[in-house]
Amino acid sequence: MQLPAELRQAYESVLSETPVRALTEAAERLSLRYRQVEAASVYIQTDAERLAYLAMRLPATYAAAHRVFSELQQRVPSLAPRSLLDLGAGSGAATWAAQEVFSDLQQCTLFEQDRALIALGQRLASHWQKAHWQVTDLRQNGLLPTHDVVIASYSLGELAEAQAVQVALRAWQAVAQALVLIEPGTMRGFGLLRKLRDALIAQGAHLFAPCPHAQACPLTSDDWCHFAARVERTALQRRLKAGALNYEDEKFAYLIFTREPHQRATSRVLRHPQRQAGLTQLQLCTPDGLQSASINKRDKEAWRRARKTAWGDEW
Repeated sequence: MQLPAELRQAYESVLSETPVRALTEAAERLSLRYRQVEAASVYIQTDAERLAYLAMRLPATYAAAHRVFSELQQRVPSLAPRSLLDLGAGSGAATWAAQEVFSDLQQCTLFEQDRALIALGQRLASHWQKAHWQVTDLRQNGLLPTHDVVIASYSLGELAEAQAVQVALRAWQAVAQALVLIEPGTMRGFGLLRKLRDALIAQGAHLFAPCPHAQACPLTSDDWCHFAARVERTALQRRLKAGALNYEDEKFAYLIFTREPHQRATSRVLRHPQRQAGLTQLQLCTPDGLQSASINKRDKEAWRRARKTAWGDEW
């Protein structure tokens, strides 16, 4: 996946104003600090570090949000949302993804507490006429404005668990059509989503994806559900991340809840399919729990589908 041409041009233009060496040093400080503190609002301390964070994270955040929004749009095209509320928007990557996926969007509201990140986001999207940025601390209580789709992308994990649950419940009250939650594809990120899943189901939210059911999660405590979005790396990103590959796989976990019930996936592929000569094996989450499926080449129709099935797809 690549960034939209307009976003890529603005992204590269903003970053070109700072020497690569300064960005590299800032990226190293961020990486070191991130091992101790996962909240971006805590570990980002300077403008150079904000730019390094933008350089390293914007494409991956965009890719994850784009994949999740695409799941919603492809499976329920009748939703056609016209408004979006982005909670903890950062520099606006998730809103960019929403505008690429949902052609009917007319209003985008972005809540972010870091004024400098808002300024960066406004520079990246100086042409946006339908976006309203607001300096907001998600920990503050109060009603959120109703929008068709509400997203919290890589933001609830920066809060204390009890605060994250309260924000998710407030977000659900603001939803007209769908709530999207995205966190890092780690045990910690999945663990938080698992708690939010239970809290939102208890409030009557209809779980749509990725789970094929709304029963208790069948995964054991030492396992986690996550997926990946492959995104192109720029030359600057390869340098900042000390990576040789021209792409990276952004690992993420997500949940989609809808105001009205919609048909869920029959089952979900939880791992990369294991392919051998004449045999494909799938690890699945199903309404009957975790299952394995072995597809033999002799079953031509199932084999044809299995060859096109990837990690995260419905089966």
